[in-house]
Amino acid sequence: MKKHLLLLSAALLSLCSIAQDHYFIDSLQTLLKYAKEDTGKVNILNEFCLAKCDIGEYADAKKYANDALLLAEKLDFKKGMATAFHILGVVHWNASDFKMALEYYQKALTINKDIDYKKGIAWDLGDIGLTYGALGDFPRELDYFLQALNINEQQNTQDAIAWNLRRIGVVYNSLSDFNKALEYFQKSLLLEEKIGNKQSIANNTLLIGQVYLSKRYYPEALKIFLDALNIAKETGNREIMSSVYNDLGDVHNALGNYSEALKNYFIAIKLLEEIEDKNNLGLTYSLIARIYIKENKYQVAREFLNKALMLSEETGSLLNYQSIYKGLAELENALGNYKKALEYKDRYYTYRDSLVNGESSKKIITMQMQNDFDKKEELAKADREKEDIRQRNIRNSITGGLAGALMFLTVVYRQRNKIKKEKKRSEELLLNILPAETAEELKNTGTTKAKYFDEVTVLFTDFKNFTIMSEKLSAQELVNEINFCYSTFDNIITKYEIEKIKTIGDSYMCAGGLPVANKTNAEDTVKAALEIRDFMLTEKQNREALGKPFFEIRIGCNTGPVVAGIVGIKKFAYDIWGDTVNVASRMESSSEAGKVNISGTTYGLVKDKFMCIHRGKIQAKNKGEIDMYFVEAKI
Repeated sequence: MKKHLLLLSAALLSLCSIAQDHYFIDSLQTLLKYAKEDTGKVNILNEFCLAKCDIGEYADAKKYANDALLLAEKLDFKKGMATAFHILGVVHWNASDFKMALEYYQKALTINKDIDYKKGIAWDLGDIGLTYGALGDFPRELDYFLQALNINEQQNTQDAIAWNLRRIGVVYNSLSDFNKALEYFQKSLLLEEKIGNKQSIANNTLLIGQVYLSKRYYPEALKIFLDALNIAKETGNREIMSSVYNDLGDVHNALGNYSEALKNYFIAIKLLEEIEDKNNLGLTYSLIARIYIKENKYQVAREFLNKALMLSEETGSLLNYQSIYKGLAELENALGNYKKALEYKDRYYTYRDSLVNGESSKKIITMQMQNDFDKKEELAKADREKEDIRQRNIRNSITGGLAGALMFLTVVYRQRNKIKKEKKRSEELLLNILPAETAEELKNTGTTKAKYFDEVTVLFTDFKNFTIMSEKLSAQELVNEINFCYSTFDNIITKYEIEKIKTIGDSYMCAGGLPVANKTNAEDTVKAALEIRDFMLTEKQNREALGKPFFEIRIGCNTGPVVAGIVGIKKFAYDIWGDTVNVASRMESSSEAGKVNISGTTYGLVKDKFMCIHRGKIQAKNKGEIDMYFVEAKI
């Protein structure tokens, strides 16, 4: 059940491996008695707080965190102050006071950034993301997790990387992108198994079970949840155990085993009350209420929904409100109060849509693509720095050997015009490789930034019978024919102001709507696709008449968001990334020779301008089924 693990306090448990028994706490108390008023005592106080948090004694943790903060401020011990602020954030988080938790985490983050303490920064970012997740703000949650992941990858902190991967998986699971969620959970689980962290293994196992539950693979989910429960019992982790029992309740609820579902929910409630997790407690109350509605126990159901509503008003969780108002709508409908039921249903839809709407999805797509690009850019930056050092050494060597530089002034003068011509030629070559805007940015700054485009139409072409042609033609004839075709394609897309991206063998890729965004890119690209198709049909007829082998072309188009930019230090290439590109490629591979195949997204933008014939559907990674249409002609 994806909703419960949004609120696990796994950040503290995985990032702060403080000993978990009272013997350790007793030892720290002894150290405190004899500690001097210095930074060492601040560190002991903070460790003591973390140990108290680890066993759920948050009142004591808060007291000692405030003591640590006062002493750290007196000593101007920045790192100690940041840790104390973070622990206060953890304390408030576990009390479901998310607003105060954010304030303390942000204070810790500000200090850690000032002192450039990378581990602390990553810890702060991760728990800020966790808090936004508890509030149902998925774009911000993902943003902070990605920031934390990048830092932890730079530091090669394996346990923290595993935690970040797991939390990113939770975001995608919350958005019902189950394939993406499973990908991140499995990556995290592999790392945790290498580390040998049983607690985190239990957590990942539970999350994988939640994906199977969401996909309605109930027998598989049940087995995985029981595995997670056994591991959680070994470690004594009540947070994970409570979530497992809730998920077991969900499985039995889905299968219609209501008595078994209630049994598991009530075990979860007992554990949640012990750890004072108001947020998940409210959610579990609403789930119990909805079973009682099915059993026609309306008064008991209302009592549980009211208890859930009171707790949710304390925590402010959108996820809880969503479940509660759905339950209230079901209750009023069962009682025949249809007007009231409709009012509650409207509130349910309001909260549901505020959690996962088009804008949130777009932000998340942008963040993920930007993160992928940033990683590539970091690698390229490292290569550029190495190249700069090499070039600087060369320049220094040359400078050292030019004591008689004045002797070469005449040569320099004569070379000036030649250099000017070469510079012009270089600029022309650069413009032939990169878009004008990108080339100018590269010349001025030495680098380029990735840009997000909300609406771009990507076009792919591919020669169906390329292998047969390559066997029948000589190497030179084959190259000449491809060059003739691609040159014509270049002229066609230039006419429609479409940007050529690249060619890979017999595949040609271009995109409309960048580097300058426009609203006509779908229409322009489909027009270009039809013109390319018509050219290839004419070329086929001409070659057939001469008894020569001929190419047949498949064309596919798709419209959507992409990130565009350049990466590398040699052979610059302007490229684009994102699922939009992948779907466009699927459109091409699913097309037929001599046809233009467009996605349902592109069709929605051009349906009044072209004659389209609906063909069917394909499966595309992370996108489910996608409609396909053949474009026959312009209307």
